[in-house]
Amino acid sequence: MKRITKKLRTEFVKSKLATSPAWALRALQVVYSNQTSDEKMFGVTSEHNNIGFTGTDGEFMSSLAKQYKQRGSLSPKQMGFVMTKMKKYHKQVLSVMDDNKLIDCMNKDGVLSEEDVEHHKGLMFLNMV
Repeated sequence: MKRITKKLRTEFVKSKLATSPAWALRALQVVYSNQTSDEKMFGVTSEHNNIGFTGTDGEFMSSLAKQYKQRGSLSPKQMGFVMTKMKKYHKQVLSVMDDNKLIDCMNKDGVLSEEDVEHHKGLMFLNMV
């Protein structure tokens, strides 16, 4: 039986961000939403608050997020950049994810067995009592 550790969750999310266009695009939206109003307006990272895009990624990734919001899609080349960059932002993605949904995704992808999931849910229930 696998323990569902922080490391296992992190590795799974990083892998999904690097290989799944849907995950990468959703993460792009999440991280862009963490940019401040000024950062969104000017398309740069100006505050060091440990959320949103880094200073080096701010302008480019913000432009991709805006394009995706306007068009509903990105070019294959742009998607390549998004999927390469987004795994760096896994902590922000993990911070907004529902743990049970994440566990279900891990199970669906074969990272966890049904037994692992049931054991985890049992532990979660015991912690609530």
